[in-house]
Amino acid sequence: MSQFGSVSFDDILARGQLNETDVASMRRVFYADGVINAHEADLLFRLNDGCALKHSSWADFFVAAITDYIVTQERPQGYLTAANAAWLMSHVSRDGIVDTRTELELVVNVLDKARWAPISLIKFALEQVKHAVISGSGPLRDGRMLDAGSISDGEVDLLRRMLYAFGGDGHVAITRDEADILFDIDEAVESAEPNPVWTDLFVKAVANVIMSTSGYRVPSREEALRHEASLQAPDQQTSVLAFLLSMVQSNLSSVKDAYHDQTSEERALAKLEHQRIEIITNETITEAEASWLAARLVRDGRLSPSEIALVAYLRQESPNIHPVLVDAVDRLIPAA
Repeated sequence: MSQFGSVSFDDILARGQLNETDVASMRRVFYADGVINAHEADLLFRLNDGCALKHSSWADFFVAAITDYIVTQERPQGYLTAANAAWLMSHVSRDGIVDTRTELELVVNVLDKARWAPISLIKFALEQVKHAVISGSGPLRDGRMLDAGSISDGEVDLLRRMLYAFGGDGHVAITRDEADILFDIDEAVESAEPNPVWTDLFVKAVANVIMSTSGYRVPSREEALRHEASLQAPDQQTSVLAFLLSMVQSNLSSVKDAYHDQTSEERALAKLEHQRIEIITNETITEAEASWLAARLVRDGRLSPSEIALVAYLRQESPNIHPVLVDAVDRLIPAA
């Protein structure tokens, strides 16, 4: 089959160009019944890969159609299985790296629309930002004057959007796999000029892990990781580190009240919910543990500016966090 309704895929591929009429025709066919099958989804990827020139309307249609197919039409409806996530990742990347912004947007949109997706897909998405930060290359860096080892505000916003999407509507703590990649990114940027927007997200995300491992019921990710509109650059009289410490203390104070003591019943229900999702997605969720987090903090023997701000916060909260983390903080205080 090389047709999508009256649209000839072979003709489009032969000329290597997707024009506005092509996209409009496909859109009419798709929205007539709102259904595409697996073969048609593969053909859409062939068009996306095979046409060097694409009308600006293509990206929105392509993302919407593939998202609808994999989230709504494939079983289990509304969820992504490990197999479906593997199919998507194989279509948008080579050697684990996404080729275009459109394909990265597709991955993020699928995460956003699915009620739950396997951890492999959020890891894959976060790794795209990590690759851009470490290598200075990839679709996130195309046409941008950014050095390797730095992170832009836009990339931080994308990370936040990915973490929001994976968390869904529930109160799901940041997982070990997600936190591990955030630590990797922080290590990659520790020698660059500190970016307050990154520090804000990093510290809030790790604080979310810490409070979860310490037995607290966490708020939604939107509440726990929300961007603070008040972020400003330090004035000339304030050191960057002093500014980061003050900012972290202020911003975390604004979400501190959202964390609550968790009853044994709530812990049991959260565990059952994770087990249910693991059965649906066919992939295990690795939750962060206090011992892993403490080891990760001291792994390279030095602290980044963001980690110094984090340790200062943990010292302040030490009566409320896991004893293993209290011990780690005590060892890290001289370095901070």
